[in-house]
Amino acid sequence: MKNIKYYIGLFLSFAFLLTSCQEDDVSIGEIMAPSAVTISAEILGVDADNPYGDGSGIVVFTSTANNEITYQFDFGDGKTGVAPSGVTEHRFTTTGINTYTVVVNAVGTGGIKSSTAMEVEVFSSFSDVDAENLMAGELVGDSKTWYWAANIPLHVGLGPIEDDYGNGEFAYEAWWNAIQPWDEEKYCMYTNEFVFTRTSEGLTFEQTVGPAFVPGAYADELGIDGDTCHDETVATDMFGVKNVSFLPSTSKAALEGSYNDMPYRGTAFEISDGGFMGWYVGASSYDIISVTENTLHVRIIQPGFGAWYQVFTSSKPVEGEVDFESEFNDLVWSDEFDTDGAPDATNWTYDLGAGGWGNQEVQTYTDDASNVIVEDGLLKITAIKDGNAYTSSRLKSEGLKAFKYGRIEAKAKLPGAQGTWPAIWMLGSNFETVGWPLCGEIDIMEQTGWDKNTSLGTFHWFESSTNANASYGETLAVSEMTSEFHLYTLEWTAEHLIILVDNIQVVKLDNNADLPFYDKEFFMILNVAMGGSLGGDIDPDFTSDSMEIDYVRVYQ
Repeated sequence: MKNIKYYIGLFLSFAFLLTSCQEDDVSIGEIMAPSAVTISAEILGVDADNPYGDGSGIVVFTSTANNEITYQFDFGDGKTGVAPSGVTEHRFTTTGINTYTVVVNAVGTGGIKSSTAMEVEVFSSFSDVDAENLMAGELVGDSKTWYWAANIPLHVGLGPIEDDYGNGEFAYEAWWNAIQPWDEEKYCMYTNEFVFTRTSEGLTFEQTVGPAFVPGAYADELGIDGDTCHDETVATDMFGVKNVSFLPSTSKAALEGSYNDMPYRGTAFEISDGGFMGWYVGASSYDIISVTENTLHVRIIQPGFGAWYQVFTSSKPVEGEVDFESEFNDLVWSDEFDTDGAPDATNWTYDLGAGGWGNQEVQTYTDDASNVIVEDGLLKITAIKDGNAYTSSRLKSEGLKAFKYGRIEAKAKLPGAQGTWPAIWMLGSNFETVGWPLCGEIDIMEQTGWDKNTSLGTFHWFESSTNANASYGETLAVSEMTSEFHLYTLEWTAEHLIILVDNIQVVKLDNNADLPFYDKEFFMILNVAMGGSLGGDIDPDFTSDSMEIDYVRVYQ
């Protein structure tokens, strides 16, 4: 494609010391003012069909002048640059066709500057709305606070920038990968809070709580103590609201490497005005390795030194508490409950009817919209009093979706009424042929009708050595189960099964070939029962209550 050049040459008068006016090429001693300053722009990919470029947003600026030493550019989008040659490449990242006023200062002897400006109209088509939503929220005014993931190992690591030594080591922490949770040396930075906010024009960033951690290699450049924290007198750009730009990743690691055998997301973000996320190395551009609702994993390059790997969490870690690190990272199936109406029939079917279901429960299960519906991005299972009876719903993935091994997650808010018995659980896919308990049962979450601050994790099976039913379970105290969403998880391998709430272990069972959980598939069940062995007495004033589920996800 042909690149079209736009030239603008503006000759300006220049203010000198004591505001005296000087003609071009006039010097005072060794002080020489640059003159004849010009600037031109090449927009990548311009042709008859793409008058504003190919969507990359890349523009090459060229500036010339007489008597100059270097050039300083202000690109009009909150970013600046220095180019001694006068030639610099810049990527504009705001999506759409936008006009920017670009100012160049030619710097001469004694620091005297002469400037000119031009307008450039550029098209940028890159966007990663999902990343923006995960980092800040979907609606204008939404914001999310991120913290150092201090409760997991390797929340900071170091590797080379581009050298791969033949095995891709540039794409992960090849040099330093030994940091443990709540590292004593890094402890001073764990108070950091980083807030991303969605505005009508994109995302903003603000570090609301300092300090800045300065690693030794960068501290040497600044002439200060390293591997410790400093305040804003050192990290002068630490505070204040800054803009966030998203752009395609261009680093070798993002384009050619992988992390834990998974490719990088392919998206980078840049914080304007020298902003950074707590780790001060003179850089503001981050490759996104991965981002979820709870975890942001990034790579930032310290020029001339190395690439830092950093992990942040949207759930503030509890001091001294160590988080669980999953073996599974590949999302193989999910239901995000984003389409209003009945649950997706390709994922869910129903158990229908009454009869106590083996536990003296009193509800009748239906598929009526009053008992089960997807709305507002949530699956809502509602138990309702109907005269002297009760209705509810029980969804299952039997015959549609089944899984063997992996990380199974459900984010849910539970009913608070006395007598409700919500559950997120699994049965062996051979249930219809061998029955219960031979098929095996995994109760990822159960909540009793009388204790709404405790989560139960339980395994059920048939023990052949004793020729009897067997079970093993534990409980975990969880605050605000009925008012806040929590993450209920099963981590399942051939070696063990671990049930967690918010990544805190509830119970662990060693797996083996004698158990039904070894090398067999299981399907999901979501329900709210009333009364029965774990529901207990129902509040006489009960009318209705719901379990709301944000998503169900399976990683392998």
